[in-house]
Amino acid sequence: MLIVVSGLPGTGKSAIADALSRTRGLPVLSVDPIEAAIVQAGIEHGFETGLAAYLVAEVLADAYLAAAIHPIVDAVNAVDVAREQWRRLAQKHEVPLRVIECVIGDETVHAARLASRDRGLAIPEPSWADVEQRRAEWTPWPEPHLTLDATDDLDANIAKADAYIGNL
Repeated sequence: MLIVVSGLPGTGKSAIADALSRTRGLPVLSVDPIEAAIVQAGIEHGFETGLAAYLVAEVLADAYLAAAIHPIVDAVNAVDVAREQWRRLAQKHEVPLRVIECVIGDETVHAARLASRDRGLAIPEPSWADVEQRRAEWTPWPEPHLTLDATDDLDANIAKADAYIGNL
């Protein structure tokens, strides 16, 4: 199985992905820390470093799937081009694709969470303007997926995500 945790910045993707990783013993491929490592190597932060991070995550997910290990991808995946790489990878390995979309129904809460966030990465934290730009380009996931609202209880959301994944 290939598990993709998707959503705008600050919607709790990493909290869900990390919890599933701990309870299931699955590797998390988080695009932001990968991009931060690329920037730390001396490559200027920009579109290219973000794209490179998605490609690195894809290569690692491919290797995990080839070894029958179920990776969790933690990435915004706002547009269909980004999502298509996960669809192709799941098809290549003939495994189900499980998509979990994280949202925050209350924009005030979302903006406050984003404003207080500091993950200590070598890339800047997204601004509210960045979130609005990503929201404007967001396309709905056409395949069946689980939607979790970060204003709900985290433990309840983790339980929903765990149940959605089912038996591996």
